[in-house]
Amino acid sequence: MTTITGVAVHDVRFPTSVSADGSDAMNKDADYSAAYVVLSTDDPSLSGFGFTFTIGRGNDLCVEAARQRALPLIGRDVEEIIGDLGAVYRELGADSQFRWLGPEKGVIHLALAAVMNAVWDLAARRAGKPLWRLLADMTPEQLVDVADLKYLSDALTREEAIAILRDAEPTREDRIAELERAGYPCYTTSAGWLGYSDDKLRRLCQEAVDAGYKHIKLKVGASLEDDIRRCRIAREVIGWDAKLMIDANQVWDVPEAIEWVQQLAQFQPLWIEEPTSPDDVLGHAAIRKAVHPIGVATGEHGMNRVLFKQLFQAEAIDFCQLDSARLGSVNEILAVYLMAKKFDVPVCPHAGGVGLCELVQHLSVFDYVAVSATLENRVTEFVDHLHEHFVDPCIVEDGAYRLPSAPGYSAEMYAETIETFRFPEGTYWQSEGASSPAHEYALVVGGER
Repeated sequence: MTTITGVAVHDVRFPTSVSADGSDAMNKDADYSAAYVVLSTDDPSLSGFGFTFTIGRGNDLCVEAARQRALPLIGRDVEEIIGDLGAVYRELGADSQFRWLGPEKGVIHLALAAVMNAVWDLAARRAGKPLWRLLADMTPEQLVDVADLKYLSDALTREEAIAILRDAEPTREDRIAELERAGYPCYTTSAGWLGYSDDKLRRLCQEAVDAGYKHIKLKVGASLEDDIRRCRIAREVIGWDAKLMIDANQVWDVPEAIEWVQQLAQFQPLWIEEPTSPDDVLGHAAIRKAVHPIGVATGEHGMNRVLFKQLFQAEAIDFCQLDSARLGSVNEILAVYLMAKKFDVPVCPHAGGVGLCELVQHLSVFDYVAVSATLENRVTEFVDHLHEHFVDPCIVEDGAYRLPSAPGYSAEMYAETIETFRFPEGTYWQSEGASSPAHEYALVVGGER
């Protein structure tokens, strides 16, 4: 019997604010960070790795919450845990005292995502399969058993979920063969961070076109004058055949969003992303009606499957952008994919953060293979940052994710990365980063200043 013997959770932060990577109208000084979970076992060759994503301060809160959420797994039989991944998800999620702090939202839910991501990674490693393949090899009934359908029966029943998966089941292998040949299409945000100069924007847009990208996203929302100028630069470089998307990162009220997007309509954006508060279902519906035919996209801050249910029911979005580290891992993500299929809303996952590209490639592949069975209007985010820190990094060629092949969820970081960027004691933060605002803040709140 193989047993889970311990959990370690690391506060890992990367100084992306130094180069304005990740900058947008809401988050001007993001340091891409991860509450990084390692589940160890008494088999030296078997561990599980997972994380949730933050942008710096507060990552320590997620770390402690993840450690506490993982404690019930210590001493458990690995086969018991991975033999019923729905049961372990429901067990961890049912802790009434943690639920009181949520329920199913905020730091507590981010922590559950980190732990369950590690559990799913452990399961895929034990099976010797990449996560997408582990899921694609499951029967419709097995998939629905692990999906979190609680509170969803007015939008999606168990029987409907099974029927959706059965419809796609006979042709799964055909779509896998197609992905092996061409990959899964992606778009890049790496050219369009708000803190970049016009020259850098122009250069990176050209590099994206040269690399085969047909979809490029820009951050907007700080200054209309700047947005018009930057969108014009982007269109000059990428032309009018490529798709341009814009992302406001929640900075507008509803009327402001409508007016601002109408000013940018001349650049024919495919979608406006996060135009207002992520919780404002009716606000999104009003914006969608007003800015049509520009699409409305949201979801990276979608706190749980119930919010997505309401977005679908209210016909509030054209594109669903679920996040692999904010929802409660694969269990809750499966439920959102199934609802999106029923309501005919394409899922284009968010991946603008450290390690998120590594995770969402598995999710997008699974969606195409087993749920949506189509690539129409589907494109997954890619940002070209920090992949070198992962043992099994995603590979993008000609604007498409290549099919991951290594066992697991592609979540493992190198030990050297942890030693260098663990906050605040890592070698980077003790040397080059010692004068950064983030490090100074840590010293102040820690009582060292």
